[in-house]
Amino acid sequence: MTGATDEPFGRPASTHVAADVRPPPSLWTKLAYGFGSVAYGVKDNGFNYFLLIFYSQVIGLDARLVGLAITTALVVDAISDPVVGYWSDNLRSRWGRRHPFMYASAIPVAATYFLLWNPPTDWSPTALFWYVLLLAVLIRTFITFYETPSSALAPELTDDYDQRSSLLSFRYYFGWTGGNAMSVLMFMFLFPAFATATIPNGQFNREAYSLYGIIGSALIFAAIVISSLGTHSRIAHLPAPPPKRTIRLGAVFREIFETLATRSFVALFLAAMLGAVATGLSAALAFYFTTYYWGFAPQQTGWVTVGVFGSAIIGSALAPVVTRAIGKKRGAMIIGMIAFLGSPLPIVLRLLDVLPENGTPFIFWFVLLSGMVDVGLIICFQILSASMLADLVEQAELRTRRRSEGLFFAASTFIRKSVQGLGVITAGFVLAAAQFPAGADPSQVSEETLRRLGMIYVPAILTLWMAMMAMISTYRLGRADHEDNLRRLAAAKGGSGPGPA
Repeated sequence: MTGATDEPFGRPASTHVAADVRPPPSLWTKLAYGFGSVAYGVKDNGFNYFLLIFYSQVIGLDARLVGLAITTALVVDAISDPVVGYWSDNLRSRWGRRHPFMYASAIPVAATYFLLWNPPTDWSPTALFWYVLLLAVLIRTFITFYETPSSALAPELTDDYDQRSSLLSFRYYFGWTGGNAMSVLMFMFLFPAFATATIPNGQFNREAYSLYGIIGSALIFAAIVISSLGTHSRIAHLPAPPPKRTIRLGAVFREIFETLATRSFVALFLAAMLGAVATGLSAALAFYFTTYYWGFAPQQTGWVTVGVFGSAIIGSALAPVVTRAIGKKRGAMIIGMIAFLGSPLPIVLRLLDVLPENGTPFIFWFVLLSGMVDVGLIICFQILSASMLADLVEQAELRTRRRSEGLFFAASTFIRKSVQGLGVITAGFVLAAAQFPAGADPSQVSEETLRRLGMIYVPAILTLWMAMMAMISTYRLGRADHEDNLRRLAAAKGGSGPGPA
């Protein structure tokens, strides 16, 4: 569906007048907006990479119970996303529509994240299940009150087709870098520091995770506060909330459906759902593969995670270039196919006995470099997809006469939270199907078990990625459509419009 299919408030689509004057975001604004994603990056990194292995291999809770707790929490919490998105679209305050939520979330998110990594000792499996479930619900609800309004600032800070990809590149760079910094901290410093005579691999020492919780919660608090303060000066230039009105529950659901019911949004929504499951599955098993499948020591895994810093640079630098050169959808399709077909390639080569034995220098460098490039392409794909979502805001405004950035980015947050947990629970069942032993160190896992793990994982992850690409191929909004939407909105508001794309 393109912008040219809808008439703006009865005005002809050919009217050629201009959009509201909005100063472009400065470098400081981009940095502040981007740095705010460190909070979600740290939280997501912990949930995706460490939570399953911490509670199952260190605490001793059944992996399926951990996955069930995380997924149940996501389903319970999912209602908060559209509520917060709609609320922030309609909030009237002297601090604008988004910032009151952002400021209020800082302490609750940090406090609950700290508690998650410091569970009580000597509790029963049932009690620990409810502990994880309750904290997962609280953390994800509180982070919604920050992440949804904060992310929704992207289409408000600029309506330029190329600038949106640039702005979101900062967002994704800091999100990936901040989360990855915690992985590097764990594998390069905390795990070695907490290795003892009784626990020679610090990866299985709960004290390391306790300190991780302290550092992570402090970083989350700092990121939220710094980003909120750094974008505060832009409040005067952001779109105003709609006029005061009586809002009934039925009208709320009707407006949500009216805003989101477009072919292009449904394409992105379904693609993101499949991608979130795949991401959850891949992330939950990532350290299983480095620790057990490839036999890396914690320090080697630390260097693999250091490579993600390079990935963040690759993806963030590439996305704006791709946007300018070939457009967002075509770029996402090309980059995505390369990235997702290449993602399980090292495992496939191991299953085919093409690679040398574990422990050789080639294995380490091959996994490190191939992973760095592949993750960089995945980050580029994510930035392009997020920028495609931002461009739907003006298309929806043409039909509804409302600015609904919060709803669109709430849908994105909803997907990440409510569906990605299915990837975690899927990882639990993959481990069970591979007959992977709980609480085992690498020497206790047989070659046959590892081979089963690879043979189950590869077709599962490829099926999810390819189904996602099929969905995103139905997206129908390009540069020319976006520019036409801006012209028609400007015509309805009586200004003079941007020139042709």
